Amino acid sequence: MKNKQILGLVIAGVIFITAGVSSVFSDKIAAQMFSSDASSMSAQMESLFGTGSVSIDLPTENFIGIVRVEGTIQDAGSSSAFTTVSYDHRNTIDYIDKMIDSDSNQGILLCVNSPGGTVYHSDELYLKLMEYKEKTGRPVWAYMESQACSGGYYISMAADKVAANRNAWTGSIGVIISYYNYSDLFEKIGVEEVDITSGANKAMGSSGKKLTKEQREIMQSLVDESYEQFVNIVATGRNMPVDKVKPLADGRLYTAKQAKENGLIDEVSEYDDYELAFRKEVGGGSMMYEPSFTSDNLFSSLVSTYKGATSKSDAQVLSEFLEKEGNGVPLYYAGNK
Repeated sequence: MKNKQILGLVIAGVIFITAGVSSVFSDKIAAQMFSSDASSMSAQMESLFGTGSVSIDLPTENFIGIVRVEGTIQDAGSSSAFTTVSYDHRNTIDYIDKMIDSDSNQGILLCVNSPGGTVYHSDELYLKLMEYKEKTGRPVWAYMESQACSGGYYISMAADKVAANRNAWTGSIGVIISYYNYSDLFEKIGVEEVDITSGANKAMGSSGKKLTKEQREIMQSLVDESYEQFVNIVATGRNMPVDKVKPLADGRLYTAKQAKENGLIDEVSEYDDYELAFRKEVGGGSMMYEPSFTSDNLFSSLVSTYKGATSKSDAQVLSEFLEKEGNGVPLYYAGNK
């Protein structure tokens, strides 16, 4: 068979599949929109595309709540029919609030697989976990999966006990502010950035101008303050003096074994063994519960069936955040962006 014939068959197949998907989608929409059981157009639209909100229904029987933190710790919104986020910050905070008010909840197992995130959102999650412990008196245990670095380690300091998989990397205790400077490139191609400002440091960190000595010192002071906060969080969480934490907090990564030897975690463990130990800690008999933060709707199910929901990588999520919020955001983050 000639190449042109093969190509023609492939194109015809693609057109056939596309037409089939469109037909199914159209039929589903028509069935939903004109169903005799439909109470309103609004209800049908919610059924098709979702409301954007997630209903978290906690168990009425005794349970341990799994709080899963995967990917970059930031507020990247919620998963939808068009995109999937690995970590849903708002719904995670709401979930912990609901467990504070739940009589059935017996504790939280914090499962971390994250390179870190923004200073603000890492601290917000840490404080919410500390609020949970203060208001309920219930235990929080943390388990580090593949990585719990920087902000991922930061939030783990809210836990009463910390364990890591033997292959986990953790640590990276420190702060970074990054931004791109294109001033040399602009000079070569004849482009000049012009800023009309109210003060000499208002345009500090602009990609078109280099930092002055004073501006670099200002930026360093911002990093230093967040760093001191991080160090004190670790000192409190690990019951270690600050002068013992600081030599460990130079930004380096640690294996699980190294973290254990340096007192940064309590033990190296497999997940199943750690979960069993936690269930015994709270008296046994408690079920493990983890909510889904993906709202169910017809459109997302069709997209998942025929296209496949595409998750964003940590690098994509963080890059989009920096593009939206601007460079120069202080981060508890490990590795390159």
